[in-house]
Amino acid sequence: MSCSLALPSILAAVARLDDVDDARRERDRRLVAQAHAGDRAAVGALLTAYGPALYRSVLLPRLGSEAAARDALSEVYARVVERIGQFVWQNVGFYPWLRVVALRVAIDALRARRRLVLWEAEDVEREVDASQTATPVDEQLAQHRDRQAARACVEGALARLNPRYARAIRLRVLEEQPREQVARELGVSPATFDVVLHRAMQALRKTLGAHEAAHEGVDEVPSRETSDA
Repeated sequence: MSCSLALPSILAAVARLDDVDDARRERDRRLVAQAHAGDRAAVGALLTAYGPALYRSVLLPRLGSEAAARDALSEVYARVVERIGQFVWQNVGFYPWLRVVALRVAIDALRARRRLVLWEAEDVEREVDASQTATPVDEQLAQHRDRQAARACVEGALARLNPRYARAIRLRVLEEQPREQVARELGVSPATFDVVLHRAMQALRKTLGAHEAAHEGVDEVPSRETSDA
C-alpha cells in the first residue's frame, strides 16, 4: 500500500482492529446462526461485543463529536437488528460487515450536517467501496501489512507538519484519546481544539497529496506546514 492512499483509508487502516482469532470467529459464527434463527439476544451479544470498537474506531473519528457518534451508533444498532438476515457468514467474521454498516451510517450523518466536518461523505463512500471489493482471504492477508504501511505513511507525513498539528492528530485520531482530554493537554478549550484538529487534518491531507505528487513526478512540493490556530 502506498502513501497515495486516500487519507480516510490510511487512518482507517491505522485504527483497524487486530485479526479476529479462531475462538472469537467461532463465537461470532454461532451467534450469527442464532440471530438468523430469530434470537434477538444473539444480535445483542454481537452488538455488545463490537459496539465500543465501532464507536471508538469508526464513528467518533469520522464524525468528530461524541454526541453525533452516540446517535450514529444507535442507528447502526437499529440497522443491524433490521438487516441481520442479509448477512452471509464468511471466515473473516462479523466485524467487517458491521463496520460497513457503520460507515454507511457515518455517510448519512455527514451529508445531513451543515457545519465543517473532518471527513467528507465521498471519502467514506470510497472506503466502503474498497471494503466491498476485497475477498475474505484478501482481507485477512492484507490487514497486518496495511496497518504497518499505513502507520509508516502517516508518521512520515506527521513529521512534516507543525508539531502542534501532529500532536493533535496523534492523540485524537491515532491514539483515540477523548476530545476534552486532548484539549487539556494542548492547553485550549474543546471548541478551540476542534478548530486546531480541523486545520491539522487539512494540513495532513495537503502533505499526503504533496507526497503523491512527488511520486508522480510533480516538481513543486509544499514546504512544511507551519500555520497554527
